Amino acid sequence: MTVQIGDRIPSATLTRATDDGPKPVSTDEIFAGKTVALFAVPGAFTPTCSAKHLPGFKDHRDDLVGKGVDTVACLSVNDAFVMGAWADSQGIGKDEIVMLGDGNGDFTRALGLSMDAKGFGMGERSQRYSMIVKDGVVEQLNVEQPGEFKVSSAEHLLTQL
Repeated sequence: MTVQIGDRIPSATLTRATDDGPKPVSTDEIFAGKTVALFAVPGAFTPTCSAKHLPGFKDHRDDLVGKGVDTVACLSVNDAFVMGAWADSQGIGKDEIVMLGDGNGDFTRALGLSMDAKGFGMGERSQRYSMIVKDGVVEQLNVEQPGEFKVSSAEHLLTQL
């Protein structure tokens, strides 16, 4: 079942790239007591994700913070090394956007937001979405239709704050 507005984010362990290598981070640590703008992409370095989705959140990070967001986080079913390299290639600082790897897709499956991208040689991935999570509870959820990039954008999320 897909996560819905009003649902609590499931407990899971994700990874972040750090200077000391991959670091596990719990969803409780990410979401507890904070307002988080989380967006997920099908894959780091993929065309729409690299040209529009991540850059949009980088460009509007200060606007989101100005509207009460404590953390902007990007999630992908990639490992922490890939997420770190993608952040570096996009000029994203370590604390600007929290880059989260869901390497095995466990968190993505728990949310009910996985998709089969085997036809593209990518295996199981995350659907493209954005959400506002306050203290671990989903307040806004914007899941894209396949091949679309509209409702998961930073610009759209800003209208919901």
